[in-house]
Amino acid sequence: MGAQFLWYIPNTVEPGHRGDDTVTGWGSVEFSTELALAAERHGWGGALLGTGWGRPDTFTVAAALAARTERFKPLIAVRPGYWQPAHFAAAAATLDQLSRGRVLVNIVSGVDNLAAYGDVHADPAQRYARTQEFLHLVRLLWTQERVTFTGEHFQVGDSTVAPRPYADGARIHPTLYFGGASEAAERVSAAEADVQLFWGETLDGLAARIARLTALSEEVERRHAPLEFGLRITTVVRDTTDEAWRAAEEKVARMAGEAGRTNWVGNGNTAVGQRRLFELAERGEVLDTCLYTTPGRYGAGGAATTWLVGSAQDVAEALEAYRKLGISHFILSDTPYLQEIARVGDQLLPLLREPS
Repeated sequence: MGAQFLWYIPNTVEPGHRGDDTVTGWGSVEFSTELALAAERHGWGGALLGTGWGRPDTFTVAAALAARTERFKPLIAVRPGYWQPAHFAAAAATLDQLSRGRVLVNIVSGVDNLAAYGDVHADPAQRYARTQEFLHLVRLLWTQERVTFTGEHFQVGDSTVAPRPYADGARIHPTLYFGGASEAAERVSAAEADVQLFWGETLDGLAARIARLTALSEEVERRHAPLEFGLRITTVVRDTTDEAWRAAEEKVARMAGEAGRTNWVGNGNTAVGQRRLFELAERGEVLDTCLYTTPGRYGAGGAATTWLVGSAQDVAEALEAYRKLGISHFILSDTPYLQEIARVGDQLLPLLREPS
């Protein structure tokens, strides 16, 4: 399978997400569909749909978008604790059949507003142990009949999911993405994920993490196909290198002018992966060829902490360097989302799909 290229749809009812100046439409089926159809038109395989309490339910939005598109693959972010594994396995298998195999799944273990939906597992060790069990049980329910399972966190008795996920050649169920940089998170990926997602670290940093995850896969006696790797990052692309850097610096200046106010909500003070991104700024403002670390100084978080900045050729070369490390799944974005779906899709994706 070749490299996979997805966009990002923030899935929020509030305007202003990561500087997007679109005022109306957020949370509506019309605007979400417009974003998904634009992704189809401009070469994207689909999009990651953001999740979090107080935002539209991600799975419901994914189902609506799958019904209104032909090729668009929703990467559905879900949380163990919000979902029980048997409920999720059945819902995802049904949508996968109805969409003819277009479901992708991103399992999220990071802290959310847990109390708001009744989750009591705030301890990171418990959350990651539960996530591993969730992934294991979902796989069982997708691939076996009459599953009986008793674990530390979940149990089912004589359970069968019908219909099964859509099967197509080697694909027997939706791809399971997972992210996390702590030792506990990496052990979950090594054992049960299909794709380990990284944020925008340096090449040397990700090379070390890939080597560690590969060794961990052997240590935990991984029972599945070899673990694959993905990159979730912001890409600021313009016609020329100078134009791109001017645009990036203007964005950062606006962030600085907001005195640290941001609508990004996450566990930035505690998450290992987020701390790794913030620490990159101490090594320099621009790392590798065009990895811009300054946004993290002014409130940007998650995939917006570091940006790849440059012409389409500059950014394509940077992403090709990540691909040479073994990364084959790319989730890119910039704001305004609708405008940049077209620009980045039309200018960057053809370069990434050319034979190297």
